[in-house]
Amino acid sequence: MAWQPGLPLHGASTWVIVVGDSGLPSAAKDAGERLGVDLSRLLEVQQATGFSPTAGATASYPLLTGEVTEILLVGAGDGSAKDVRHAGAAIARFGRGKDDLTTIVADGIDDAVLQAFAEGVVLGSFSYTQKTVDPGKPVVARVTVTDGSDDDRQIELDRGAVIGRTGWLARQFATTPSNEKDPAWLAARATELAAESGLEVTVWDEKQLAADGFGGILAVGKGSTRPPRFIRLDYVPVGADDDTPYVVLVGKGITYDTGGLSLKPRESMVSMKRDMTGGGSVIATLSALRELGAQVRVTGLICAAENMPSGTAYRPDDVIRHYGGRTTEVKNTDAEGRLVLADGLAYAVKELEPDVIVDIATLTGAIKVSLGSMLYGGMFATDDALADNLADAGRVSGEELWRMPLAPEYQELIATPIADSVNSSKGPGSITAALFLKAFAGDIPWAHLDLSSIAESPADRLEYTPGATGAGARLLTTWLTSPTPTAGIS
Repeated sequence: MAWQPGLPLHGASTWVIVVGDSGLPSAAKDAGERLGVDLSRLLEVQQATGFSPTAGATASYPLLTGEVTEILLVGAGDGSAKDVRHAGAAIARFGRGKDDLTTIVADGIDDAVLQAFAEGVVLGSFSYTQKTVDPGKPVVARVTVTDGSDDDRQIELDRGAVIGRTGWLARQFATTPSNEKDPAWLAARATELAAESGLEVTVWDEKQLAADGFGGILAVGKGSTRPPRFIRLDYVPVGADDDTPYVVLVGKGITYDTGGLSLKPRESMVSMKRDMTGGGSVIATLSALRELGAQVRVTGLICAAENMPSGTAYRPDDVIRHYGGRTTEVKNTDAEGRLVLADGLAYAVKELEPDVIVDIATLTGAIKVSLGSMLYGGMFATDDALADNLADAGRVSGEELWRMPLAPEYQELIATPIADSVNSSKGPGSITAALFLKAFAGDIPWAHLDLSSIAESPADRLEYTPGATGAGARLLTTWLTSPTPTAGIS
């Protein structure tokens, strides 16, 4: 993606005009004169036949002569970062299979809005296929952007492309089928990205997990012939010292979830290749931090296992001893995500002592009941400043969060005389899951992101293509590259 100072004299066969509620961008007049087209009149005609500048709306107009053969009008709504991100995704979807697009945006476009536009183009161009016959058109090869001025705005486009790439990468992880993707595969991809991104990486195999007492990860992985892994990635910025803020991210990496012996029904098992979205988003986030110059130390912990039924699988009524010694009585083997996350949280508290811990997971179906699909992810937090910072990052990135209660009155629903807690109850599922995890976070400021509600798109919608959304990667990257991601933590 490139920024073109001024209007290009030559270029793509398709010119894209981004139209907001305020009308055509000023540079469109010059573009229309060059093309011999009255763009104001064209817009009037298109509006009369149903086009409106709502975010992501499109209308195509063919030209019969000249180098430019097509004009595309794309709606940008109110011109906010959110609406312009959707416009960028619509352009990418329209551009599938095309070689080149020249795009005219509003003059004086804000840095954050231009960045969001780039994110949208990258996200809207996502594709994944293993077809051998008619695999479909390739993604758009090049998008050139201009507002008609002589200014160079490449930095904002580049930053937006990197953040968009984290979402792309997380989606690629989540979309890869589980006959290819197991815990060892995830560890190998993390190791490759660590080498490319200047990260330190450590991987625990099943023998090391047993030796160190990671009982939750081991239990969930027992039923599979493909053993679990615990993956640690470390990013340290140049010039870091003892005063550099330190954040730990803990991601759920369930590479396939059948429910174990508490077997899911068939329709609920479909799409469970995406149950490692949290872990994939942590890996994707870490991969971008050095390129974006993040000024905070970050450790990513990915708790990877495959939850399968077999003669060796863990059972309801089993008691698990987690890293650090806390125990859990299993009531439902399909409540496995919190069991692996518990090990990661306990390890972070005991071994790392960070300023902040955030865990991220597609954890409960209950959060979809609470928040619906596609608009808000659930957030639980023990610290108001942390919650505010994450919510701000969600608004900026477009992956918005809704804070949920950590009601202590529900604590009794996960109590048991057999162990320190149970892993499942008949109470409000997303809240009791968060309360279960809270016990492992100690006194460190902690947030739990339950993103099942925004992890999947049914169609081309907003900035997404059908399938996995890679929920959380852009949110976390935006947060960690903000000026003060841990400011105000009490």
